[in-house]
Amino acid sequence: MKIGVIGGGQLGRMLSLAGTPLGMNFAFLDPAPDACAAALGEHIRADYGDQDHLRQLADEVDLVTFEFESVPAETVAFLSQFVPVYPCAESLRIARDRWFEKSMFKELGIPTPAFADVQSQADLDAAVASIGLPGVLKTRTLGYDGKGQKVLRSAEDVAGAFAELGSVPCILEGFVSFTGEVSLVAVRGRDGETRFYPLVHNTHESGILRLSVASSNHPLQALAEDYAGRVMQKLDYVGVLAFEFFEVDGGLKANEIAPRVHNSGHWTIEGAECSQFENHLRAVAGLPLGSTAKVGESAMLNFIGEVPPVDKVVAIADCHLHHYGKAFKDGRKVGHATIRSADLPTLKARIADVEALIAKA
Repeated sequence: MKIGVIGGGQLGRMLSLAGTPLGMNFAFLDPAPDACAAALGEHIRADYGDQDHLRQLADEVDLVTFEFESVPAETVAFLSQFVPVYPCAESLRIARDRWFEKSMFKELGIPTPAFADVQSQADLDAAVASIGLPGVLKTRTLGYDGKGQKVLRSAEDVAGAFAELGSVPCILEGFVSFTGEVSLVAVRGRDGETRFYPLVHNTHESGILRLSVASSNHPLQALAEDYAGRVMQKLDYVGVLAFEFFEVDGGLKANEIAPRVHNSGHWTIEGAECSQFENHLRAVAGLPLGSTAKVGESAMLNFIGEVPPVDKVVAIADCHLHHYGKAFKDGRKVGHATIRSADLPTLKARIADVEALIAKA
């Protein structure tokens, strides 16, 4: 089976690494000349809206998926005329637009921060008057890793904020005083079978995910599964979906969904019976889903900007390095380590050892 992937970054790369043992081959459509997934499959270098090259991809593969939600929904809709595409265009259309996304959560009875659509500075002023400060102004599409958003704490922050974010459609969200950030990685097959990985605790710095630690018997696991299940049922979803939540007053408030394999699920490569990447491929290919059970205690630590010396990383017991083959650049995810142990105290010690290497890099 040959799988087409829209996007050729590290997520596409890891999909290929998971799919090759299943007898799958890959073709990546990506405009970047240095797409890091290109080493693991055919690279069709073209823009995401290039219909001639999209047709070429559709003619070569058995099905198509995508690695990130910056892909235009129109691209998926176009491809769907010629080849199966999972997840579907409607899932992408909603997940890539924060207004559509939050509106769907509200429709499904999933708690969210207060939010308002912002199409102008006047809209922003009215939204602030209604929701109050502090708040977070975000572009409706394309923002990630802290980009495309601004925290508003005072009237001075509000003035000119719409223009500061590019005078594009935005959403204002009320600031959430949370006790923790967690995410749930779920997978749903073509037949509707759904499985869930354990909730993970996430730590962000400057809007970029730094550390994810898989939980054991989290008291909010069932609630998170209920909310994710509602979304996947609503969208008739196929593949892996990640759902990010805020822990608030003993419950959960929805932050956002990602219609793809997700950074907070990278620990599953060595830390679960079947990784998120293999399970995504199983789901879109119509294969039985794999077990989402943990293998011991697990965590994932991102390498931002550069990867520490390889020999130092792999010298740490049960530490597994994933180098993305990307040029080092400030603020860029260039690799990660999956860290495992039999118990939490040892896991925390090993995380500290890797963090010490990062500090020295």
